[in-house]
Amino acid sequence: MGHVPVDPVQALARQAGITFRVREVIRAVSPAVRHDRVHDRLEINGRQPGLDTTSWNALATGKMKPQKRLDLHGLFAQDAFFKLHHFLHACSTQNIRCVEVITGLGSGQEGGVIRQELPHWLERGDLRPLILAVVHTHKKNKGAVRILLRAKSRL
Repeated sequence: MGHVPVDPVQALARQAGITFRVREVIRAVSPAVRHDRVHDRLEINGRQPGLDTTSWNALATGKMKPQKRLDLHGLFAQDAFFKLHHFLHACSTQNIRCVEVITGLGSGQEGGVIRQELPHWLERGDLRPLILAVVHTHKKNKGAVRILLRAKSRL
């Protein structure tokens, strides 16, 4: 079995009997930014309004290749969130349209923490306006997603 890194803060919290949810900690540390545009709820593998058929088919079938990849394997959830946040904003600034984020499958029945939290992170007010669509890279592989970012002119 591989070594699982132990976060010293989480270890101390466990010893003191304190529990917290990663999503709540991240919200407290980095409040969402408000945007004027209202966006539909983001669904992985769900086609979003405003996405043309050609782009959707290319993304959904894997023909649209990612221009950049981010691997979040083995990171603590908070570190993974900050890397994802920086990565998506940097890609948007560079006008990169298709990216791949690898979360890994995780070891639990529902998958790992990062895999479970990713949809919530993408829904945040400071990330959702950047995203046009999200799909799993393969039907049988739920450990990675491809994200189609909005063109800078559409933000």
